[in-house]
Amino acid sequence: MAGLVIGVSILGAAIGALGMSGATATGRFQTGVTEVGKPNVVFILTDDVGYGDISANGAIRVKTPNIDRIAKDGIRFTNAYAPAATCTPSRYALMTGEYAFRKPGTGVLPGDAAMIIDPARVSLPRIFNAAGYATAAIGKWHLGLGNATSPLDWNKHITPGANELGFDETYLIPATVDRVPTVWVKNGDVVGHEPSDPIQVDYKQRIGNWPTGRENRELLKQKHSHGHDMTIVNGIGRIGWMTGGKKALWVDEDIADTIIRETTSFISNNKRKPFFLYVGTHDIHVPRVPHKRFAGKSGMGPRGDAILQLDAQVGGILNALDKNGLADNTIVVFTSDNGPVVDDGYQDQAVTLLGDHKPAGPLRGGKYSLFEGGTRVPFLVRWPAGQRSAKGKTRPDLISLVDMPATLDRITGGRHQKDLPSDGLDVSDAIRGAGPSKREFIVEHAGRLALRWKNWKFIPAGKGVAFQPLTGTETGNLDADQLYDLDVDPHEDRNIADVNPTVVTRMKEMLARIRAGNQP
Repeated sequence: MAGLVIGVSILGAAIGALGMSGATATGRFQTGVTEVGKPNVVFILTDDVGYGDISANGAIRVKTPNIDRIAKDGIRFTNAYAPAATCTPSRYALMTGEYAFRKPGTGVLPGDAAMIIDPARVSLPRIFNAAGYATAAIGKWHLGLGNATSPLDWNKHITPGANELGFDETYLIPATVDRVPTVWVKNGDVVGHEPSDPIQVDYKQRIGNWPTGRENRELLKQKHSHGHDMTIVNGIGRIGWMTGGKKALWVDEDIADTIIRETTSFISNNKRKPFFLYVGTHDIHVPRVPHKRFAGKSGMGPRGDAILQLDAQVGGILNALDKNGLADNTIVVFTSDNGPVVDDGYQDQAVTLLGDHKPAGPLRGGKYSLFEGGTRVPFLVRWPAGQRSAKGKTRPDLISLVDMPATLDRITGGRHQKDLPSDGLDVSDAIRGAGPSKREFIVEHAGRLALRWKNWKFIPAGKGVAFQPLTGTETGNLDADQLYDLDVDPHEDRNIADVNPTVVTRMKEMLARIRAGNQP
């Protein structure tokens, strides 16, 4: 790998002049001078980061220079989507290339859920395994661990898990940081576990005698606004009950540093072979408890401080690639699992200190919403050796995270194209800046399905509240069909379904075909 990186760098000017001319059967992109083969891939999937939460997409009150560096040196996509408006279904679709609505039980999972991806199926890590890559998953997982046929025992080796999907190395937050158990799991084993202090977790009834946020509010350093009032760990009430494993408990303020330590170590240890590194950052999901280096720095409270901390994590990864001479032939993707949410359960001043910052940018709605803010997310891709003529470009191509298995399979050899679900498309030409994505429609999933087709956005009639009662997010629910022309109405203010019945009928038919498993 080191030799390849040097060779590509020397020929950079010539490659940029000649451009890219497509992929061979082995997945090596012909440049006219040499081949760019087996690029490393670092996929950074952030948590609850909205389209407008980074300065590359227009944020002013908070600056994200490291994240912006990916856009400056690569491609910024303005019409990229998470497959769902919540985390677990988006992550399922990313890993499998299949929409989560096709598989029961893929909603937001509790912290003790069994793994929802069949280890036998083709998934992102398997794609890289087949191409001879070293693979690692570090950070948030939230796709379940263990087998559904038996209760999950945190005191024993946990299987199946991410390793059984094909990751060589894993260092995982099992679910989310606001859920128990609040421990790291490394290659199937709880880090710091002591047999004399067994871990117990329950989501149905209280266990143990640890204090809870519901009964011991005076012990909280970050008070809850709704929910999150069960077992207190590190002064924060969580979802679910836990006892035991005191020496294994993480410190929330150190989570970002742990992720950087593990990611940079993996990069350094694998610099002489191609690798795939999946990084699931915790920021800016609740509870937002940034390290003291960032606390109070944004002027926007813990949510803004967590954005600064996230940017520093991205900077640490980019610096590690530079230090090891890998930046030129490494694909770096930065994106989010769904849109933003401000108050998601803790009194952290996120609402009162938001000011004129717009987490979803010009979009309506946010996490949990059928409007664009629920699923349209930041999507930045940097690949210097593969994007010579596209550096610093902005592209309007439609892209979904469900496309990543087919796309990355094509880039690394195209061994699994026939094995992958038809939901995802190969958008590698767009990733390289060499051609359009060829995707014409996007499915948006937030309890129900909505559809974007070219410039049109269709939300079918459906029952439900207009605003989620706990977070205040606009849901997009209305008892009449909704149609918006996003080219002239990006904020989805003017419902024009009544005056475009032909488009509404067409999009209803498209959604019906998609639900049935057919491409429209």
